[in-house]
Amino acid sequence: MKKFFTIIFNRILYIALFMIVQFGALFLVLRFLHEQFLYFYVSCVILSILTGLHVINKDMNPAYKIAWLIPIMLLPIFGGLAYLMYGKTRMSKREHKRMSKIEHSYKEAMALYDSSADRLAQENRDATMHSQYISTVTGVPPYRYTQTQYLPIGEEYFKVMKEELKKAEHFIFLEYFIVEEGVMWNEILNILKEKVDEGLDVRVMYDDLGCIFTLPRRYDKKLESLGIKTCVFHRFNSVLNSRFNTRDHRKICVIDGNIGITGGINLADEYINAKVKYGHWKDSGVLLKGKAVWSLTVMFLTVWDYYRNEHDTYLNFAPQENFIAKMPSDGYVQPFSDTPLDNEPVGATVYKNLINRAREYVYITTPYLIVDYEMLRVMRTAARSGVDIRIIVPGIPDKKLVYAVTKSYYELLLKDGVRIYQYTPGFMHAKNCVVDDEYAVVGTINLDFRSMYLHFECAAWMCRSKAVGQAKEDFMETLELCTEITMASLKKKNLFHIIGLSVIRAFAPLM
Repeated sequence: MKKFFTIIFNRILYIALFMIVQFGALFLVLRFLHEQFLYFYVSCVILSILTGLHVINKDMNPAYKIAWLIPIMLLPIFGGLAYLMYGKTRMSKREHKRMSKIEHSYKEAMALYDSSADRLAQENRDATMHSQYISTVTGVPPYRYTQTQYLPIGEEYFKVMKEELKKAEHFIFLEYFIVEEGVMWNEILNILKEKVDEGLDVRVMYDDLGCIFTLPRRYDKKLESLGIKTCVFHRFNSVLNSRFNTRDHRKICVIDGNIGITGGINLADEYINAKVKYGHWKDSGVLLKGKAVWSLTVMFLTVWDYYRNEHDTYLNFAPQENFIAKMPSDGYVQPFSDTPLDNEPVGATVYKNLINRAREYVYITTPYLIVDYEMLRVMRTAARSGVDIRIIVPGIPDKKLVYAVTKSYYELLLKDGVRIYQYTPGFMHAKNCVVDDEYAVVGTINLDFRSMYLHFECAAWMCRSKAVGQAKEDFMETLELCTEITMASLKKKNLFHIIGLSVIRAFAPLM
């Protein structure tokens, strides 16, 4: 009987039932209006035309525009309605007012520490141009006095994370896209409970849609009962809404303001290969110690305060001066965030800037390769100019349709000299970019439309830091486990395959 009720009240079944009710209600409305269908149809056509004009004139990526214009024009009854429900990413006036207050606190917090921008400008003009863009659009400066350690696999990430969590003395902040009960999360949760008992401020934030298949409904109540403050990003309430088109894809761990960890790794067993889903799971992260952790702390608090409607005094969570004083110089570190609400594709632009200014090589790892024309042009131009561009993608995909779209870009890139490799043992989930032994970006940003234009993301830009060399070394070692894709190895496509890929590519920005 208990198992029966567990199934009945499972969040997935609960959501599915409400979705069916909503579609059923829509069907009844359409049936009721069948006698006035002409008027209804004309109204929908007018709505679709107006929506199409709005999309055309909106400041957004052209590929994203096309992906919406096709259904709006081809499906006049539902196209306009679909965009109004799912296509918008901007906040309401009320939300914008609240966010403005949070942004004010964010800018004040960022000004608390002197940046190292002036020193970077004296040392490296090229690096300053990369860094200045990030500073201008996100408000986050570059920092010195930050140690970096590249974490080349989920198992090491997990080990380091547990070690640092056990040392926590004041507070712990965790923000993850996916949390799943199992070996990894259960061990972390035990540490969090111990720290709560010691009187620490422990906070956890997770994306509800990201955890829809991994956590029971209202799991936040369980965590709160344990003394762990919890925030659910965009709680999925079964009502069709455009806000679910934007997700919190960030992975942030902050400990006492002194230690920060980010990268591609979520808190679920496949990320540490304790559970096999798509062969061997290859992922990565970066451990930061020192001044630059402040940016990760403020990123977390900004979203936390917005969703919890709280007003933290950010300075209470700043890095400790005696800890910073112990940090030797390890290049420059600039953690940054990317949000769909400002209409500025920070992650995409950071990648483009790095590729545009590369002199020798660009090494990229990504689980998906679904990019717009501008990113394609940047990569192809750099390769034609003699830059060694190599990209590692999965050998075993997690989403077959998305993987098919990824493969559709191979020929365009290969013919201009970009080299593409598949990670033969399994799934490549790391999101890294290493350039010229000078720069590296390690974070949560996939080379796809969702990461670059729709999701909340974060990453650490590093210049001449220890982790840059470590990330390059890991790339070269991983390359030994990969199979290179060549023009000769590409399968010949028949007409139906070509048409199918063309259709899928048109809708790639919405995947």
